[in-house]
Amino acid sequence: MTDRRPLLRAIFDAAVAAAHPDRILADHLPPPPGGRIICLAAGKAAGALAHAAERYYLDEGRIDPERLSGLATTRHGYGMPTRRIEIIEAGHPVPDEAGLKAASRTLEVAQSANADDLVLVLLSGGGSANWVAPADGISFAQKQAMNKSLLRSGAPIGEMNTVRKHLSRIKGGRLARAAAPAQILTLAISDVPFDDPATIASGPTVPDTTTLADAREIVARYGIKADDAVIEALSDPRNESCKPGDAAFGRSDFRIIARPQESLDAAVAVARNAGYEIVALGADLEGEARDVAAAHAQIALKAHAEGKRLAILSGGELTVTVRGNGRGGPNQEYVLALASLFADTSGISVLAGDTDGADGGAGHPTDPAGAILDQRTFAKISEFKLDPKAYLDNNDATAFFIATGDLLNTGPTLTNVNDIRIILVDP
Repeated sequence: MTDRRPLLRAIFDAAVAAAHPDRILADHLPPPPGGRIICLAAGKAAGALAHAAERYYLDEGRIDPERLSGLATTRHGYGMPTRRIEIIEAGHPVPDEAGLKAASRTLEVAQSANADDLVLVLLSGGGSANWVAPADGISFAQKQAMNKSLLRSGAPIGEMNTVRKHLSRIKGGRLARAAAPAQILTLAISDVPFDDPATIASGPTVPDTTTLADAREIVARYGIKADDAVIEALSDPRNESCKPGDAAFGRSDFRIIARPQESLDAAVAVARNAGYEIVALGADLEGEARDVAAAHAQIALKAHAEGKRLAILSGGELTVTVRGNGRGGPNQEYVLALASLFADTSGISVLAGDTDGADGGAGHPTDPAGAILDQRTFAKISEFKLDPKAYLDNNDATAFFIATGDLLNTGPTLTNVNDIRIILVDP
Protein backbone atom coordinates (compact mmCIF):
# COMPACT_ATOMS: atom_id res chain seq x y z
CA MET A 1 0.00 0.00 0.00
CA THR A 2 1.06 3.56 -0.69
CA ASP A 3 2.12 5.43 2.44
CA ARG A 4 -0.56 8.06 3.02
CA ARG A 5 1.11 9.64 6.05
CA PRO A 6 2.75 12.48 4.10
CA LEU A 7 -0.63 13.33 2.54
CA LEU A 8 -2.43 13.13 5.88
CA ARG A 9 0.10 15.53 7.36
CA ALA A 10 -0.13 17.89 4.36
CA ILE A 11 -3.91 18.05 4.78
CA PHE A 12 -3.59 18.77 8.50
CA ASP A 13 -0.84 21.36 7.99
CA ALA A 14 -2.96 23.23 5.44
CA ALA A 15 -5.71 23.60 8.03
CA VAL A 16 -3.25 24.98 10.59
CA ALA A 17 -1.62 27.40 8.14
CA ALA A 18 -4.98 28.90 7.17
CA ALA A 19 -5.39 30.23 10.72
CA HIS A 20 -1.85 31.34 11.60
CA PRO A 21 -1.64 34.90 13.01
CA ASP A 22 1.17 35.86 10.62
CA ARG A 23 -1.21 35.20 7.76
CA ILE A 24 -4.49 36.59 9.05
CA LEU A 25 -4.05 39.39 11.61
CA ALA A 26 -2.71 42.39 9.68
CA ASP A 27 -5.76 42.77 7.44
CA HIS A 28 -7.96 43.35 10.50
CA LEU A 29 -5.84 45.80 12.49
CA PRO A 30 -7.13 49.41 12.62
CA PRO A 31 -5.02 52.55 12.21
CA PRO A 32 -3.51 53.93 15.41
CA PRO A 33 -5.86 55.95 17.65
CA GLY A 34 -5.17 59.39 19.06
CA GLY A 35 -3.91 57.86 22.29
CA ARG A 36 -2.22 54.59 23.13
CA ILE A 37 -2.63 51.07 21.77
CA ILE A 38 -3.00 48.72 24.71
CA CYS A 39 -2.82 45.11 23.55
CA LEU A 40 -4.32 42.46 25.83
CA ALA A 41 -4.11 38.93 24.48
CA ALA A 42 -4.94 35.47 25.78
CA GLY A 43 -4.92 31.93 24.45
CA LYS A 44 -2.65 29.58 22.57
CA ALA A 45 -2.21 32.06 19.72
CA ALA A 46 -1.65 35.04 22.04
CA GLY A 47 2.13 35.13 21.63
CA ALA A 48 1.96 34.92 17.84
CA LEU A 49 -0.86 37.49 17.71
CA ALA A 50 1.15 39.94 19.84
CA HIS A 51 4.22 39.37 17.67
CA ALA A 52 2.21 40.05 14.49
CA ALA A 53 0.59 43.17 16.00
CA GLU A 54 4.01 44.58 16.90
CA ARG A 55 5.28 43.99 13.40
CA TYR A 56 2.27 45.79 11.93
CA TYR A 57 2.38 48.86 14.17
CA LEU A 58 6.11 49.21 14.81
CA ASP A 59 7.64 48.04 11.51
CA GLU A 60 4.94 48.84 8.96
CA GLY A 61 3.12 51.67 10.76
CA ARG A 62 6.30 53.05 12.36
CA ILE A 63 4.46 54.46 15.35
CA ASP A 64 6.36 55.69 18.39
CA PRO A 65 7.08 52.50 20.36
CA GLU A 66 6.01 54.28 23.55
CA ARG A 67 2.43 54.32 22.23
CA LEU A 68 2.26 50.52 22.17
CA SER A 69 2.14 48.39 25.29
CA GLY A 70 0.31 45.41 26.69
CA LEU A 71 0.30 41.92 28.05
CA ALA A 72 -0.19 38.59 26.25
CA THR A 73 -0.89 35.43 28.24
CA THR A 74 -0.40 32.13 26.46
CA ARG A 75 0.16 28.45 27.19
CA HIS A 76 3.54 27.28 28.44
CA GLY A 77 5.83 26.84 25.44
CA TYR A 78 3.73 29.02 23.14
CA GLY A 79 5.52 32.32 23.71
CA MET A 80 7.09 34.47 21.00
CA PRO A 81 9.80 37.16 21.10
CA THR A 82 8.26 40.62 21.47
CA ARG A 83 9.47 44.17 22.01
CA ARG A 84 6.68 46.13 23.70
CA ILE A 85 3.99 43.58 24.60
CA GLU A 86 5.01 41.44 27.54
CA ILE A 87 4.54 37.68 27.14
CA ILE A 88 3.50 35.54 30.09
CA GLU A 89 3.30 31.76 29.78
CA ALA A 90 0.64 30.17 31.94
CA GLY A 91 -1.16 26.90 32.58
CA HIS A 92 -3.52 25.13 30.22
CA PRO A 93 -5.82 23.22 30.43
CA VAL A 94 -5.54 23.61 34.22
CA PRO A 95 -4.87 27.21 35.33
CA ASP A 96 -1.77 28.00 37.38
CA GLU A 97 -0.35 30.85 39.46
CA ALA A 98 1.11 32.52 36.37
CA GLY A 99 -2.35 32.77 34.81
CA LEU A 100 -3.79 34.05 38.07
CA LYS A 101 -1.25 36.89 38.25
CA ALA A 102 -1.55 37.63 34.53
CA ALA A 103 -5.33 38.01 34.74
CA SER A 104 -5.05 40.43 37.66
CA ARG A 105 -2.46 42.49 35.80
CA THR A 106 -4.60 42.43 32.65
CA LEU A 107 -7.53 43.89 34.55
CA GLU A 108 -5.29 46.59 36.05
CA VAL A 109 -3.92 47.54 32.64
CA ALA A 110 -7.44 47.64 31.17
CA GLN A 111 -8.58 49.96 33.98
CA SER A 112 -5.73 52.35 33.14
CA ALA A 113 -7.13 53.02 29.64
CA ASN A 114 -8.80 56.33 28.87
CA ALA A 115 -11.22 57.49 26.18
CA ASP A 116 -8.43 58.29 23.67
CA ASP A 117 -6.87 54.83 23.88
CA LEU A 118 -7.52 51.69 21.85
CA VAL A 119 -7.69 48.50 23.89
CA LEU A 120 -6.86 45.80 21.35
CA VAL A 121 -7.98 42.44 22.71
CA LEU A 122 -6.59 39.43 20.83
CA LEU A 123 -8.29 36.18 21.75
CA SER A 124 -7.81 32.54 20.87
CA GLY A 125 -8.69 29.15 22.29
CA GLY A 126 -7.18 28.51 25.70
CA GLY A 127 -7.90 32.01 26.92
CA SER A 128 -10.35 30.71 29.52
CA ALA A 129 -7.61 28.80 31.32
CA ASN A 130 -4.91 31.44 30.74
CA TRP A 131 -6.95 34.27 32.27
CA VAL A 132 -8.05 33.01 35.66
CA ALA A 133 -9.58 35.56 38.04
CA PRO A 134 -11.72 33.76 40.62
CA ALA A 135 -14.89 35.47 41.77
CA ASP A 136 -14.85 36.89 45.29
CA GLY A 137 -15.04 34.16 47.92
CA ILE A 138 -13.47 31.47 45.73
CA SER A 139 -9.86 30.44 46.28
CA PHE A 140 -7.50 29.69 43.45
CA ALA A 141 -7.31 26.04 44.55
CA GLN A 142 -11.10 25.78 44.42
CA LYS A 143 -11.12 27.29 40.93
CA GLN A 144 -8.45 24.79 39.79
CA ALA A 145 -10.41 21.88 41.22
CA MET A 146 -13.58 23.06 39.51
CA ASN A 147 -11.77 23.36 36.19
CA LYS A 148 -10.46 19.79 36.50
CA SER A 149 -13.96 18.54 37.26
CA LEU A 150 -15.35 20.34 34.21
CA LEU A 151 -12.67 18.83 31.97
CA ARG A 152 -13.48 15.31 33.17
CA SER A 153 -17.25 15.71 33.01
CA GLY A 154 -17.76 15.26 29.27
CA ALA A 155 -19.53 18.62 29.01
CA PRO A 156 -19.04 20.44 25.66
CA ILE A 157 -16.91 23.58 25.64
CA GLY A 158 -19.88 25.95 25.54
CA GLU A 159 -21.37 24.53 28.73
CA MET A 160 -18.01 24.47 30.49
CA ASN A 161 -17.56 28.13 29.64
CA THR A 162 -21.04 28.98 30.95
CA VAL A 163 -19.89 27.79 34.36
CA ARG A 164 -16.49 29.48 34.08
CA LYS A 165 -18.04 32.84 33.19
CA HIS A 166 -20.04 32.90 36.41
CA LEU A 167 -17.02 32.15 38.59
CA SER A 168 -14.77 34.88 37.17
CA ARG A 169 -13.92 38.57 37.46
CA ILE A 170 -12.65 38.81 33.82
CA LYS A 171 -14.87 36.54 31.73
CA GLY A 172 -18.46 37.12 30.61
CA GLY A 173 -17.92 40.72 29.49
CA ARG A 174 -16.10 41.88 32.61
CA LEU A 175 -12.88 42.83 30.79
CA ALA A 176 -14.88 45.26 28.63
CA ARG A 177 -16.37 46.75 31.78
CA ALA A 178 -12.83 47.25 33.16
CA ALA A 179 -11.58 48.91 29.93
CA ALA A 180 -14.45 51.35 29.42
CA PRO A 181 -14.58 54.19 28.36
CA ALA A 182 -11.72 53.32 25.98
CA GLN A 183 -12.41 52.12 22.46
CA ILE A 184 -12.28 48.31 22.55
CA LEU A 185 -11.61 46.12 19.52
CA THR A 186 -11.56 42.36 19.98
CA LEU A 187 -10.08 40.22 17.22
CA ALA A 188 -10.61 36.51 17.81
CA ILE A 189 -9.52 33.21 16.38
CA SER A 190 -12.53 30.95 16.90
CA ASP A 191 -12.03 27.55 18.47
CA VAL A 192 -15.67 26.86 19.28
CA PRO A 193 -18.56 25.29 17.38
CA PHE A 194 -20.60 27.86 15.44
CA ASP A 195 -18.11 30.63 16.32
CA ASP A 196 -20.07 31.99 19.28
CA PRO A 197 -18.25 35.16 20.49
CA ALA A 198 -19.52 34.62 24.03
CA THR A 199 -17.84 31.21 24.14
CA ILE A 200 -14.40 32.06 22.69
CA ALA A 201 -12.15 32.43 25.78
CA SER A 202 -15.42 32.70 27.75
CA GLY A 203 -16.32 36.04 26.14
CA PRO A 204 -14.38 38.59 28.23
CA THR A 205 -15.45 41.53 26.02
CA VAL A 206 -18.94 40.58 24.80
CA PRO A 207 -22.39 40.36 26.38
CA ASP A 208 -23.41 37.04 27.88
CA THR A 209 -26.96 35.69 27.68
CA THR A 210 -26.34 32.68 29.95
CA THR A 211 -27.20 32.99 33.61
CA LEU A 212 -26.21 31.78 37.04
CA ALA A 213 -29.20 29.43 36.87
CA ASP A 214 -27.82 27.94 33.63
CA ALA A 215 -24.45 27.36 35.31
CA ARG A 216 -26.06 25.65 38.30
CA GLU A 217 -28.11 23.41 36.00
CA ILE A 218 -24.98 22.30 34.10
CA VAL A 219 -23.16 21.46 37.33
CA ALA A 220 -26.14 19.38 38.47
CA ARG A 221 -26.74 17.65 35.12
CA TYR A 222 -23.18 16.38 34.80
CA GLY A 223 -22.83 15.55 38.49
CA ILE A 224 -19.82 17.87 38.76
CA LYS A 225 -18.31 17.93 42.23
CA ALA A 226 -17.84 21.45 43.56
CA ASP A 227 -16.79 22.98 46.86
CA ASP A 228 -19.42 24.72 48.95
CA ALA A 229 -17.86 28.10 48.14
CA VAL A 230 -18.30 27.43 44.42
CA ILE A 231 -21.94 26.44 44.88
CA GLU A 232 -22.52 29.61 46.90
CA ALA A 233 -20.83 31.73 44.23
CA LEU A 234 -23.15 30.31 41.58
CA SER A 235 -26.10 31.55 43.65
CA ASP A 236 -24.70 35.03 44.31
CA PRO A 237 -26.33 37.71 42.09
CA ARG A 238 -23.08 39.71 42.18
CA ASN A 239 -21.52 37.01 39.99
CA GLU A 240 -24.02 37.41 37.17
CA SER A 241 -22.24 38.09 33.87
CA CYS A 242 -22.60 41.31 31.81
CA LYS A 243 -25.78 41.32 29.73
CA PRO A 244 -26.67 42.96 26.39
CA GLY A 245 -27.24 46.68 26.81
CA ASP A 246 -24.54 47.09 29.46
CA ALA A 247 -22.76 50.44 29.08
CA ALA A 248 -19.44 48.56 28.95
CA PHE A 249 -20.16 47.64 25.33
CA GLY A 250 -20.93 51.16 24.11
CA ARG A 251 -17.55 51.54 22.34
CA SER A 252 -16.73 47.86 21.88
CA ASP A 253 -16.44 45.96 18.60
CA PHE A 254 -15.83 42.24 18.05
CA ARG A 255 -14.59 40.47 14.91
CA ILE A 256 -13.66 36.87 14.18
CA ILE A 257 -10.52 36.72 12.02
CA ALA A 258 -10.20 32.94 11.60
CA ARG A 259 -12.83 30.22 11.72
CA PRO A 260 -12.70 26.42 11.90
CA GLN A 261 -14.69 26.23 8.66
CA GLU A 262 -11.97 28.12 6.78
CA SER A 263 -9.34 25.70 8.01
CA LEU A 264 -11.53 22.73 7.10
CA ASP A 265 -11.97 24.22 3.63
CA ALA A 266 -8.18 24.43 3.25
CA ALA A 267 -7.87 20.77 4.28
CA VAL A 268 -10.59 19.75 1.83
CA ALA A 269 -8.77 21.53 -1.01
CA VAL A 270 -5.59 19.50 -0.45
CA ALA A 271 -7.50 16.20 -0.32
CA ARG A 272 -9.47 17.05 -3.43
CA ASN A 273 -6.31 18.01 -5.31
CA ALA A 274 -4.90 14.60 -4.38
CA GLY A 275 -7.76 12.97 -6.29
CA TYR A 276 -10.18 12.05 -3.52
CA GLU A 277 -13.93 12.30 -3.59
CA ILE A 278 -14.86 14.42 -0.57
CA VAL A 279 -17.28 13.90 2.29
CA ALA A 280 -17.03 17.02 4.45
CA LEU A 281 -19.00 16.53 7.65
CA GLY A 282 -18.69 20.11 8.89
CA ALA A 283 -16.48 22.18 11.16
CA ASP A 284 -18.76 22.15 14.21
CA LEU A 285 -19.03 18.50 15.24
CA GLU A 286 -19.51 17.77 18.92
CA GLY A 287 -20.09 14.59 20.86
CA GLU A 288 -18.32 11.74 22.60
CA ALA A 289 -15.16 10.90 20.64
CA ARG A 290 -15.78 7.16 20.45
CA ASP A 291 -19.40 7.65 19.33
CA VAL A 292 -18.39 10.05 16.55
CA ALA A 293 -15.69 7.57 15.51
CA ALA A 294 -18.30 4.83 15.17
CA ALA A 295 -20.44 7.00 12.90
CA HIS A 296 -17.47 7.93 10.71
CA ALA A 297 -16.32 4.31 10.53
CA GLN A 298 -19.64 3.33 8.95
CA ILE A 299 -19.13 5.88 6.17
CA ALA A 300 -15.56 4.72 5.57
CA LEU A 301 -16.33 1.00 5.57
CA LYS A 302 -19.23 1.47 3.15
CA ALA A 303 -16.99 3.42 0.76
CA HIS A 304 -14.29 0.76 1.12
CA ALA A 305 -16.74 -2.00 0.26
CA GLU A 306 -17.83 -0.05 -2.82
CA GLY A 307 -14.26 0.50 -4.01
CA LYS A 308 -14.40 4.28 -3.67
CA ARG A 309 -11.47 6.65 -3.21
CA LEU A 310 -12.87 8.87 -0.51
CA ALA A 311 -11.66 11.48 1.99
CA ILE A 312 -13.86 12.01 5.04
CA LEU A 313 -13.03 15.27 6.81
CA SER A 314 -14.49 17.00 9.84
CA GLY A 315 -13.75 19.64 12.44
CA GLY A 316 -15.29 20.66 15.74
CA GLU A 317 -14.39 19.70 19.27
CA LEU A 318 -15.22 16.28 20.65
CA THR A 319 -15.34 15.32 24.30
CA VAL A 320 -14.26 12.39 26.44
CA THR A 321 -16.09 11.30 29.54
CA VAL A 322 -13.21 10.01 31.64
CA ARG A 323 -13.93 6.69 33.33
CA GLY A 324 -10.44 5.15 33.36
CA ASN A 325 -7.12 6.40 34.68
CA GLY A 326 -5.10 6.60 31.48
CA ARG A 327 -3.87 9.55 29.43
CA GLY A 328 -5.09 10.97 26.16
CA GLY A 329 -7.36 13.46 24.49
CA PRO A 330 -10.42 13.40 22.23
CA ASN A 331 -8.42 13.10 19.00
CA GLN A 332 -6.35 10.21 20.28
CA GLU A 333 -9.47 8.53 21.65
CA TYR A 334 -11.23 8.98 18.31
CA VAL A 335 -8.37 7.25 16.47
CA LEU A 336 -8.10 4.52 19.11
CA ALA A 337 -11.80 3.75 18.72
CA LEU A 338 -11.26 3.42 14.96
CA ALA A 339 -8.43 0.94 15.55
CA SER A 340 -11.02 -1.56 16.78
CA LEU A 341 -13.71 -0.60 14.30
CA PHE A 342 -11.47 -0.94 11.23
CA ALA A 343 -9.89 -4.16 12.55
CA ASP A 344 -6.95 -4.40 10.14
CA THR A 345 -8.92 -3.19 7.11
CA SER A 346 -6.38 -2.39 4.40
CA GLY A 347 -6.59 0.83 2.41
CA ILE A 348 -7.84 3.05 5.23
CA SER A 349 -5.64 5.64 6.94
CA VAL A 350 -6.55 8.17 9.61
CA LEU A 351 -5.18 11.31 11.23
CA ALA A 352 -6.95 13.28 13.95
CA GLY A 353 -5.27 16.23 15.61
CA ASP A 354 -5.89 19.46 17.46
CA THR A 355 -4.79 22.44 15.39
CA ASP A 356 -3.17 23.99 18.47
CA GLY A 357 -0.67 21.12 18.64
CA ALA A 358 -1.90 19.66 21.93
CA ASP A 359 -4.65 17.06 22.38
CA GLY A 360 -5.53 16.78 26.05
CA GLY A 361 -2.25 16.18 27.83
CA ALA A 362 -0.78 17.69 30.97
CA GLY A 363 -0.12 21.18 29.66
CA HIS A 364 3.41 20.57 28.36
CA PRO A 365 4.64 21.89 24.97
CA THR A 366 5.62 18.31 24.10
CA ASP A 367 2.07 16.94 24.49
CA PRO A 368 0.90 15.10 21.35
CA ALA A 369 -1.49 16.81 18.94
CA GLY A 370 -3.32 13.59 18.14
CA ALA A 371 -2.66 10.25 16.47
CA ILE A 372 -2.37 8.39 13.17
CA LEU A 373 -3.76 4.99 12.16
CA ASP A 374 -2.88 2.86 9.11
CA GLN A 375 -1.46 -0.54 8.18
CA ARG A 376 1.72 0.19 10.09
CA THR A 377 -0.39 0.60 13.21
CA PHE A 378 -2.14 -2.72 12.66
CA ALA A 379 1.23 -4.43 12.19
CA LYS A 380 2.36 -3.10 15.57
CA ILE A 381 -0.91 -4.19 17.18
CA SER A 382 -0.26 -7.71 15.95
CA GLU A 383 3.45 -7.67 16.82
CA PHE A 384 2.94 -6.47 20.40
CA LYS A 385 -0.43 -8.25 20.91
CA LEU A 386 -2.14 -5.00 21.85
CA ASP A 387 -5.86 -4.84 22.66
CA PRO A 388 -7.23 -1.46 21.47
CA LYS A 389 -10.50 -1.98 23.36
CA ALA A 390 -8.72 -2.48 26.69
CA TYR A 391 -6.83 0.78 26.20
CA LEU A 392 -10.06 2.53 25.17
CA ASP A 393 -11.88 1.29 28.26
CA ASN A 394 -9.11 2.83 30.39
CA ASN A 395 -9.05 6.12 28.40
CA ASP A 396 -5.38 5.36 27.78
CA ALA A 397 -4.93 6.34 24.14
CA THR A 398 -1.55 7.99 24.68
CA ALA A 399 0.01 4.78 26.04
CA PHE A 400 -1.45 2.82 23.13
CA PHE A 401 -0.02 5.12 20.48
CA ILE A 402 3.32 5.35 22.26
CA ALA A 403 3.47 1.56 21.93
CA THR A 404 2.65 1.66 18.21
CA GLY A 405 4.74 4.78 17.52
CA ASP A 406 1.77 6.64 16.04
CA LEU A 407 1.39 9.80 18.11
CA LEU A 408 1.09 12.99 16.08
CA ASN A 409 3.70 15.38 17.47
CA THR A 410 3.68 18.86 15.96
CA GLY A 411 4.82 21.05 18.85
CA PRO A 412 3.11 24.41 19.43
CA THR A 413 1.40 25.60 16.24
CA LEU A 414 0.66 29.10 17.67
CA THR A 415 -2.98 29.02 16.60
CA ASN A 416 -6.15 27.12 17.50
CA VAL A 417 -9.22 26.43 15.37
CA ASN A 418 -10.28 23.15 16.94
CA ASP A 419 -9.71 19.67 15.62
CA ILE A 420 -9.18 18.30 12.13
CA ARG A 421 -10.07 14.66 11.51
CA ILE A 422 -9.14 12.93 8.25
CA ILE A 423 -10.03 9.43 7.03
CA LEU A 424 -8.63 8.43 3.63
CA VAL A 425 -10.17 5.41 1.91
CA ASP A 426 -8.22 3.92 -0.99
CA PRO A 427 -9.59 1.06 -3.11
